[in-house]
Amino acid sequence: MLIVLDVLVFGGATAGALYALGSTLVPNAGRIMDALSGRPEQRFEPLATLVRAENRIAVRRWSASSVRPQPRFREAA
Repeated sequence: MLIVLDVLVFGGATAGALYALGSTLVPNAGRIMDALSGRPEQRFEPLATLVRAENRIAVRRWSASSVRPQPRFREAA
């Protein structure tokens, strides 16, 4: 009976440790493999990304504007 309890306790602890390792390593596996293979990490440029997003928003607003040019008829002189 004690052996079953030991297996349950240590098995649960092992499963919890493996879950914690897996949940932290799997999302970053690409970065870890790049570091191990010697490839440099891409630079983090949040402002450049923000500028591109702002430009896209401005272009979408400009292209979606509902103001239509009204034709002006010139008066005969």
